[in-house]
Amino acid sequence: MIKHPAAGKGGRSPLPAAFWRTDFVEQTARVTRILSGNLAEIAVKRKSACGHDCATCGGGCSEMVVESEVKAVAANPLHAQPGDTVRVESKTGQVLQIAAVVYLVPLVLFFVFCFAGAGLTGRENVGLLLGGAGFVLGIALAIALNRWVQRHNKTSFAITAIEGR
Repeated sequence: MIKHPAAGKGGRSPLPAAFWRTDFVEQTARVTRILSGNLAEIAVKRKSACGHDCATCGGGCSEMVVESEVKAVAANPLHAQPGDTVRVESKTGQVLQIAAVVYLVPLVLFFVFCFAGAGLTGRENVGLLLGGAGFVLGIALAIALNRWVQRHNKTSFAITAIEGR
């Protein structure tokens, strides 16, 4: 049993230690090319929101999801080569901050613009139009942030294991 402050009375938890480790997110990726400075470009397969296998799921959301890969730059201390399947780690805080911007900013701007537009004009349809404009603005901000993060290499991925060549 693992002691953890969030485990309740007595500090004991039936969950394994890995459950409480929240510093890093681990993912499987494929090395696409080697960059200078002991870096590698990696491609991480984007998963569905529910984390299940879309091919065997009856939920019907697979028609709405376009399967794609996200490219990123990772530290390559193990000297992985193009085509290698690798395990990468990234800091949870960075992943959550980026996810918050991508998902929450458009939603918040939608409601702010919607209520402000309806409140200032007294017309719901104007509020909804402005809400839509706020949502589009939020998407544009998320895209701009994504490009800035990629250009300035602000996410810190590191290759921690080579799983297959």
